Amino acid sequence: MLPPFRRLAWPLAIGVLATVLFVARVHDEMVDFEVYRTAARRALDGADLFQETDGHYQFKYLPAFALAMAPFALTPDPVARAAWFGLSVLLLALFVRWSIDALPARHLSTTTLAWCAVVLMAKFYAHELNLGQTNVLLGVVLAGALRAVAGGRWRLAGALVGLGVFVKPYALVLMPWLLVAAGAASLAAAAGVVAAGLALPAVVYGWSGNAAQVQAWYRTVTDTTAPNLLGADNVSVAALWAKWVGIGPLASWLTLATLAALAAALVWAWMRRRGVPGAWYLEFGVLVLVVPLISPQGWDYVLLLGTPAVIVLADRFGLLSPGWRVVTAAALGVTSFTMFDLLGRTLYARAMGINLITLSVLGIVACLLALRSRALA
Repeated sequence: MLPPFRRLAWPLAIGVLATVLFVARVHDEMVDFEVYRTAARRALDGADLFQETDGHYQFKYLPAFALAMAPFALTPDPVARAAWFGLSVLLLALFVRWSIDALPARHLSTTTLAWCAVVLMAKFYAHELNLGQTNVLLGVVLAGALRAVAGGRWRLAGALVGLGVFVKPYALVLMPWLLVAAGAASLAAAAGVVAAGLALPAVVYGWSGNAAQVQAWYRTVTDTTAPNLLGADNVSVAALWAKWVGIGPLASWLTLATLAALAAALVWAWMRRRGVPGAWYLEFGVLVLVVPLISPQGWDYVLLLGTPAVIVLADRFGLLSPGWRVVTAAALGVTSFTMFDLLGRTLYARAMGINLITLSVLGIVACLLALRSRALA
């Protein structure tokens, strides 16, 4: 057992660093957090959540999330910002720890894997905290589902994935994984939570008003997709093809073909799961990693959800063939270190202009499938 001062060293270090970052810079940022607070105030007043006058910062979450953010809307601004930032830092530490704890048959220590995750995902973690985003909250909820699957608590796993849908609708991508990894009871639990969450805002808006808010959510998400495809930080497959061939039917068909190939690769991985201990971990890791590639509005910082994928690759790196080690190192390196501060304005603009990170993430997927082909994960 570690001495008390050693057990407290890491929490204290994280707390001091987080305090310095918040005071020095982040307290003036957190623009996305303000979007959530604005939506929460509207929900408390029974007003429309989705308003075109908000411009780029329109609320794009399901109505139940606005109600969940009500405590922060009722709190004075400086206190709300500090509380959200502190909570996000704690959740980030918890996300990394739970992702490591759930990994079956580990080869490396918890400390080593934690350092690997922090070094390789640092730019995404920093961007998340600076924006005041909710991806780390989603990560913790989904990592909880991962731990529940590991412990055989199927219904809890489903309920957590269902809850995740209201943090970010991205969580829907895990529904097939639930069925394969945890069975129909887990999927039914997820569906039940989603149904309850969709109905909850009727308490404020009434049934017809709630239905109108859900329709407005869908309209907002779909109407804002095309303008965001050419954004520098959009790493989706749709953005990749839009930048390469231009927005239009050809880009749409190429996007569908790429996503179909990705889906086929996942099906192949599922078909090869027999005899692989803890096969559900790699499948989960691949799915959460490709979330920003699947979503047309997949911003690069959403790649922090790929922390479990990075962890399993780091843990099994020494078991790969020399060729796959080179590919893995290159793919992780490009994904993690394609940064303005390292490349400079010109090279960074060119890299983001061709969606180099999207290609490197697809390379990471290939490396994960290589692990599955050898029954290593």
